[in-house]
Amino acid sequence: MSVSYGSFLKGAIALTAVGMSVYHLTIAFIGAPQAFFFRGAHLLFAMTLVFLLYPSLVQRATTAEEHLLRDDAGGTVGAGAAAHASWLDWLLIATTAALIFYVWWEHERLITRFVYVEDPETVELALGTIFTLLVLDATRRVIGWALPATAILFLIYGYFVGNARPEQMIEIMYLTTEGIFGPTLGVSATFVIMFVLFGAFMERTGVGQLFMDFALSLTGHTAGGPGKVAVVSSSLFGTVSGSAVANVLVDGPITIPLMKRSGFRPPFAAAVESVASTGGQIMPPIMGAAAFVMAEFLAVSYFQVTVWAIIPAILYYVAVFFAVHFEAKRVGLLGLPRSEIPRLGQVMRERGHLFIPLVVVLFGLIAGYSAPYCALAGTLSCIPVAMLRKSTRAGIGWRTVWSALEDGARNSIAVALACACAGIIIGVIFLTGAAVNFTAFVVGLAQETLLLALILTMLAGIVLGMGMPTTPAYIVMVSLLVPALIQLKAPVPAAHMFAFYFAILSAITPPVALAVYAAAGLAKANLWESGWAAVRVGAAGFIVPFMFIYEPALLMLNGWDEWHASLLAFVSASIGCMALAAGLHGYLLAPARPWERVALFIAAVLLIKPGYITDGIGLALLAIVIVNQKYLGPAKSGATGPGTG
Repeated sequence: MSVSYGSFLKGAIALTAVGMSVYHLTIAFIGAPQAFFFRGAHLLFAMTLVFLLYPSLVQRATTAEEHLLRDDAGGTVGAGAAAHASWLDWLLIATTAALIFYVWWEHERLITRFVYVEDPETVELALGTIFTLLVLDATRRVIGWALPATAILFLIYGYFVGNARPEQMIEIMYLTTEGIFGPTLGVSATFVIMFVLFGAFMERTGVGQLFMDFALSLTGHTAGGPGKVAVVSSSLFGTVSGSAVANVLVDGPITIPLMKRSGFRPPFAAAVESVASTGGQIMPPIMGAAAFVMAEFLAVSYFQVTVWAIIPAILYYVAVFFAVHFEAKRVGLLGLPRSEIPRLGQVMRERGHLFIPLVVVLFGLIAGYSAPYCALAGTLSCIPVAMLRKSTRAGIGWRTVWSALEDGARNSIAVALACACAGIIIGVIFLTGAAVNFTAFVVGLAQETLLLALILTMLAGIVLGMGMPTTPAYIVMVSLLVPALIQLKAPVPAAHMFAFYFAILSAITPPVALAVYAAAGLAKANLWESGWAAVRVGAAGFIVPFMFIYEPALLMLNGWDEWHASLLAFVSASIGCMALAAGLHGYLLAPARPWERVALFIAAVLLIKPGYITDGIGLALLAIVIVNQKYLGPAKSGATGPGTG
């Protein structure tokens, strides 16, 4: 394939991506058109990029020049040593455009017809079948087989079990806004891409370096400092990223070598980075894409979802921070030399103003403006803010804007296709009433016990998340499992947050843990060792969701009226998370004896469980361990090496 064609493709991809971003920025300012037009345009942009970036016919590059073009012209993003998009991909793009244009052309008739009463025309059934297959194929290209296979299973269920006629399923997928063009795709078009664009602009204007320097100045000198830097910087970057793997790939190249150099074993370094990066999806003010879906499902503002998420997110990072601290103390690791650490005052003077766009978004949400509008304001403020000081002005120009627009569109296509494919699942559930049947099944299997239903939901979330991104995993759980939790008296927001958390935690749960895979690759560490280390570091993350089910005050469901109850629950749970980290890593004030580790674990469970009696017993056990280690001497057994145990 010639270099000139590769250059043409590179330009076509860039123009499509920038056009997609500009379109959505414009819509955020002037308001969205009717659903078919808006969601259809979003999907058309996304599928065009997918077919160009993830080629059908794999061909080997034959020249050095082609290799230079592979990243930007679709050569390596989708298929190993592939070359570029072929005639088949261009045909698929033209077909997709024709199918979406048909819906636009027939828009007036489609929105006024009686669904299931007026039979669709034969040509519409054919077009709908082709369109559904194209969505399945595009989703397969960008995120693998797991989600398309799940959608196909639901289609089979709808036909053989749900007694839905094929024409009914095609009708709902293609000719209504309850299937592929449904609310989940609407969330991607309205919310997700805007915040992905905001994150792209923040990254291009140097915010990543600000987060890293800020974290280094705060924690770099302490025991295990590089590990704590990973925790702090990943939590900060997570506020603008919302993607665990992206967070790993931005922070990891800096933090993982630092951790290894300070003495952490590679598997533990990979575990810390992957767990800290995964938490970015639950860290307000900008959470993972599924948080926007949650706001849509619950018919609340996105800001309300961030309020619910604040305390659980802090608990997650408290546990990870103490896990790093206790592991570092146990094996005797020191922090970085002061000479290698930037001073906080200098960091804030030179780069602190780059926090302003984040503040703009946060205050906009608090003031009650729509989330897309806040994201637009934050995005538009990034370049002017970066130009305020000479230290951040260098390199900022029109290429920065162009690159950010291109990055934002590219980074959003996986979510767009996941939401479109999830619409197939939602459409079948809507058509067949599968949710009611599945809820009855889960309630019966759990024997009317909420705890058993929670455990089933947890396992389902981890399994679903192993093969698909957080958003579709959460959507499937909400459709099939969350109604059972609500029927068993779990608070509605808590039930949704529970599903959200476990859809996220699959990123650090073996055997398929995408964030761990990315971090282990950077650390050159064994995947299984890194995976199990990640489970140990992030153990509290698996317990926090149970905490807010049984103690809704942790979600501040009653607002600020009962802030004292939320504060008390937060303090108790924080101490419990610290005790859990100490028990798992075998260190509190000194290396822990076996009985002390057991006592710490029991104390953690009791403190995590709400109630004055359990809190009192848990604090008593914790006090016994502290007194024993402080006054009766530490355990004689020492550490075996950095990051072990």
